[in-house]
Formats: sequence, structure tokens, C-alpha cells
Amino acid sequence: MTSHLLEEALKKVPNQQVLVNVISKRVKQLTAGERPMVDAGFRTGFADIALQEVIEGKITLSFPEPPLVVAV
Repeated sequence: MTSHLLEEALKKVPNQQVLVNVISKRVKQLTAGERPMVDAGFRTGFADIALQEVIEGKITLSFPEPPLVVAV
């Protein structure tokens, strides 16, 4: 994993634990045969590909809205 890619990805996803989970899930997908969403070099590792996808905005995060609770 390239440190400059990690630094750039942390600008998009500032929470390091969330970023690790996102990269881990994407690496599993790539290992299972999913195609990269970015141009990857011949010897580029899956983690670097996943980081590049985050940097380029190909992978985005969305969190569900918490349920609305109305007190009666």
C-alpha cells in the first residue's frame, strides 16, 4: 500500500477506521473478480486500486438516516 495514496484517501474519508473497512471490503470484491473502476498498472496491488478508487470518487460513503422517534 502506497503511503501517498493513503494520505490522499484520508482527505476523502477522514475516519481511518471507516477507510480501512471500505478498502478491505473493496479488496475482497477485487479478489473475487470484480473489475477495477480506475486504470490500474500491471503490478498495482488491490489495496492501491481501492485507495485510488476512493481518491477519484468512484467509491463514496453514505450513512443511513437515523429513524425519526416521536415522543407521545
